[in-house]
Amino acid sequence: MNWVILIVAGVFEMVGVIGITKVNQSPSVKSYLIMFGGFVLSFSFLSLAMKGISMGTAYAVWSGIGTVGSTLVGMYRYGEPKDARRLFFIAMIIGSVVGLKLIS
Repeated sequence: MNWVILIVAGVFEMVGVIGITKVNQSPSVKSYLIMFGGFVLSFSFLSLAMKGISMGTAYAVWSGIGTVGSTLVGMYRYGEPKDARRLFFIAMIIGSVVGLKLIS
């Protein structure tokens, strides 16, 4: 169950980053709520997950989910480059996260 909570924390990390983009594009109460809400929920779920997963593993997986998810959202929603090198390094992050899960 802790791993599911950690994945939820990573998804909310992505929501927070999307909120940052929305704040930069058009600052409004709604965009600030998305940003702050995403980060508050992300840290809350991360804290819960760390009750059953070691800090180093939880933080690495959480930041990996946030990094990969935010990069993919940027590529497919905001038109960021989709070159092979970026996709290769995203795959490396995913492989690292899976590896941490397998050895934990």
